[in-house]
Amino acid sequence: MTAISPEASQEPFRLTSLAHGGGCGCKLAPAVLQSILKGMPATAAFSDLMVGTATSDDAAVWRLNDSQALVATTDFFMPVVDDPFDFGRIAATNALSDVYAMGGTPILALAIVGMPIDRLAPETIRAILEGGASVCAAAGVPVAGGHSIDSVEPIYGLVALGLVHPDKVLTNRTAQAGDVLILTKPLGVGVLSAAFKQERLDAAGYAAFIASTTQLNAVGRELGEVGGVHALTDVTGFGLLGHALEMCRGSGLGAELTAEPPLLAGVEALARAGVRTGASTRNWASYGDSVELAADLPDWKRDLLTDPQTSGGLLIAVSPDAADNVLALVRGRGFSAAAAVGRMVAGPAQVRVS
Repeated sequence: MTAISPEASQEPFRLTSLAHGGGCGCKLAPAVLQSILKGMPATAAFSDLMVGTATSDDAAVWRLNDSQALVATTDFFMPVVDDPFDFGRIAATNALSDVYAMGGTPILALAIVGMPIDRLAPETIRAILEGGASVCAAAGVPVAGGHSIDSVEPIYGLVALGLVHPDKVLTNRTAQAGDVLILTKPLGVGVLSAAFKQERLDAAGYAAFIASTTQLNAVGRELGEVGGVHALTDVTGFGLLGHALEMCRGSGLGAELTAEPPLLAGVEALARAGVRTGASTRNWASYGDSVELAADLPDWKRDLLTDPQTSGGLLIAVSPDAADNVLALVRGRGFSAAAAVGRMVAGPAQVRVS
């Protein structure tokens, strides 16, 4: 890793002020990403590539042998909070989530570090790395190296590698008609982050934000062992609607979602007051033509369904007869707000909200 300049000044500013966006709200809008990737070479010729780019899944999966497959992913973004240790924790939790979302167990991480070394003190950058390392340690994963650059905006994240049995891989393309959709974390991270930047977030709201974004989705590695669990993804920058649509497109099905998903404390009041992220608007512009909303759905509820979730929850497609068992399992692992938010239905790949 590149050395950090000891001459960097002590910054008299908010960490988030150095970035034009933050967290998973930094992601390219779905329509922009699709236009960039259009025409990219197919990867189907690789027989051991179990999961590639075809259905916008959470990670790549490569079969190693009859009992092991490698899960590989990378995720990084700009600060969503000002505390450097918390920023590192959130980014690392978010990156590891992609391994869990494939039913895998993380085994190794590499740090991705881009920092404006003329603006940030070495202690600040070190705290970011320490925050990420603390999450990896809690997950039983070493940060075994990485790469760093001098960049205009602060960027941190991980390359995360994991293992999963080839027969236990969970993807976003194997949902079945009639499956219940379970969301493990409440929505509203983007709204809280916007309120934070506007200095409208109180201490309780900030605590709820940190608790949600630093909660590891480790339950995902158990779901491949549970009968009736058919598909899995995590809900991040494209919002609940966007990631549900990816599951629809991958599975060749439609989905029906409730307009009343679980929300983090304080989010509804902020949303009603018009607090939202720019990414929420970009998300709707990207995929709104594939969504049918109830005629009387207010705009603030739509904003919550498109709200970018930094280190969001898992979206599980499970057969109706196993849904109660999965809910009990997930809640027993600390996701007390987990709830059924809809179901998969036969029909075109679109989402209906009622």
